[in-house]
Amino acid sequence: MRRSLRHTVLLLALPSLAAAQRGAPTGAPPTGAPDRAVRRDIPITNAIRKAYAAGTRDSTGKPGRNYWQIKTDYTIQARIDPATQVLTGSETITLHNASPDALSEIRLRLDHNLYRPTVTQGLSVPAETTEGMVITKIAVNGVEVDLNAPPPQGRGGRGGAAAPGTLRATGLDQTNGRVLLATPIASKGTATLAIDWHTKLPGGPGGQGHRMTQRWADTLFQPTQWFPRVAKYDDLRGWDTNIYLGPSEFYNNFGRFDVRITMPAGWIVSGTGVLQNPNEVLTSAARTRLAQVLKTDSITTIVGENEVGPGQATAAGDQLTWHFVADTVNDFAWATAKKFVWTATRATIPGKGPVPIHMVYLPGRANLFRDAGQITRHALEFYSKLWAPYPFPQLTLQDGPSAGMEYPMVINSNRGAADHETGHQWWPMMVGNNETWYGWMDEGFNQYMNILSDADAEKQPPVLDGVGQSYGRISGDEWEAPLMWNANWAGPMYGFQTYSKTPLMLSMLGGIVGDSAVQRAHAAYTKAWAWKHPSPWDYMFFMSSQLQQDLGWFWYSWLFTTERVDGRIQSVATSGGKTTVTVRQDGQMPSPVVLKVEFEPSGVAIQRMENSRMVDSTTAIVTWPVSVWFNGSRTFAATMDFGGRAIRKVTLDPFGRFPDRDPADNVWPK
Repeated sequence: MRRSLRHTVLLLALPSLAAAQRGAPTGAPPTGAPDRAVRRDIPITNAIRKAYAAGTRDSTGKPGRNYWQIKTDYTIQARIDPATQVLTGSETITLHNASPDALSEIRLRLDHNLYRPTVTQGLSVPAETTEGMVITKIAVNGVEVDLNAPPPQGRGGRGGAAAPGTLRATGLDQTNGRVLLATPIASKGTATLAIDWHTKLPGGPGGQGHRMTQRWADTLFQPTQWFPRVAKYDDLRGWDTNIYLGPSEFYNNFGRFDVRITMPAGWIVSGTGVLQNPNEVLTSAARTRLAQVLKTDSITTIVGENEVGPGQATAAGDQLTWHFVADTVNDFAWATAKKFVWTATRATIPGKGPVPIHMVYLPGRANLFRDAGQITRHALEFYSKLWAPYPFPQLTLQDGPSAGMEYPMVINSNRGAADHETGHQWWPMMVGNNETWYGWMDEGFNQYMNILSDADAEKQPPVLDGVGQSYGRISGDEWEAPLMWNANWAGPMYGFQTYSKTPLMLSMLGGIVGDSAVQRAHAAYTKAWAWKHPSPWDYMFFMSSQLQQDLGWFWYSWLFTTERVDGRIQSVATSGGKTTVTVRQDGQMPSPVVLKVEFEPSGVAIQRMENSRMVDSTTAIVTWPVSVWFNGSRTFAATMDFGGRAIRKVTLDPFGRFPDRDPADNVWPK
């Protein structure tokens, strides 16, 4: 074996060796071949090709005529025992199978099993090892699952494995469990699951990463991903079988949540949805103060620092049950504390009117919430104008150990991440993209819009110049996964892949079509896919259609590769009143050629060129389209005829929109 392998390697090396001996450069392209091949189409995977064939999606980027999505409605009862820090719950889930498939299994998301010591983890470290999410009962349509049955053989794919004939479950000690059905759920049919479980909320100083610490001692709890959820089933891949590793986030079904949470009297409870029974859990004073919130931009105190315990912080009693309802949401999160301060203000949503912004926090952390209401108000109002009106009836900021996390109508945040987490109410809470797989469609879009919001708050124009160019100094790092790589497995550059790269991409896109055009197209995309689940292909084709440009080359370079433009001015020559700037691109990503031409202050009159615009009396911006590179050349002779006025300086990519390893070689004279 070793000898054969060595012989094969030697044979493969011989052509290169012979070429080197003849003086030809190793790896040179064949004679007549282009210096680089510019790919102009978008790769189509089997999953999206199947969706096109089924008519659930199409190449306009809009939902197809046969688009469908399943719906899951939850009725949940839960309580926490502060002494043991254990959350106990009972839920009923109605699964509406809108798919054309008969479902022979149900996948469950059991995220709290990440806290078990025997479960695969990513870069996150739980604050505490626990038993995880312990399922004590599952029933389907009234028939109980045998939780002690041996695991089935094989794996389920689209629609799951063939029905095993008996109702049973497997993988309940992992983050992605399976319930195998004796009778499949028919297309357009429904099924009802009843599940009982308990889970200890992890606490302590050792947690690393969001959601890894969910309590402070036994006086504040911040449960997230705390209940068994039906996994997403879609037209692309069937059941979502991604395991939960910690860093990456979610892909959930939309549905209705009816949730009752029982805590000792005196404990304030906040969460997703609208409180249904204020008369039962709040004091008369708190209800009176709540009635004033929508009348003013001022901060109203609902429960003050000195109002503690039954009869003061809440209604009197021993145990109180807080009842929340939320329609058309994809998750539910909540928080509770023995000594929460509760304040509130409002945001006025264009075309909708005022909605309340609630803040619950510990008295000693009031400084972190001092201007959080104003920041959140600005974010809600700004993003409502930028994309689409805020769709939910309220928003709550919850104090706790995970200070930077988002759920429908809830952000676990203080002032520090208030703008960013509020942005998540548009994606994925309104536009339900797959965060687990394509985090850039969630965190990346959010990082981009945060730039716009921060500038608006300062009453300044957003600075997107230089942003796209900066990627050139990152491109080529072997740790970086392309944006289309499953973010759940992105490794140590997960943060860059998921959060940071998308604003760089959209900076370059703005450099091609204009920033306002990018934002108008994004707003249209938001409205087209509200309450649905777009894929990256839907986004790419929708944006190209809205911008009325063939952008396949752009999406391919940014999403499927880690390449850069790496442009430079190779030479400048003047002859017969015309100036030719030879531009070279050493990277694999093409870009338009944009030159800033600065003329001498005096001389013959400057004539206009068709592809130019005058910035001032002695400065022009000249642009050639990206198509000048489609023939495969790496150099382009940009010939300019401005009538003979002497040119004193030329700058390539003057706005810093195109990824460049070394911008210093973009200026002539050097």
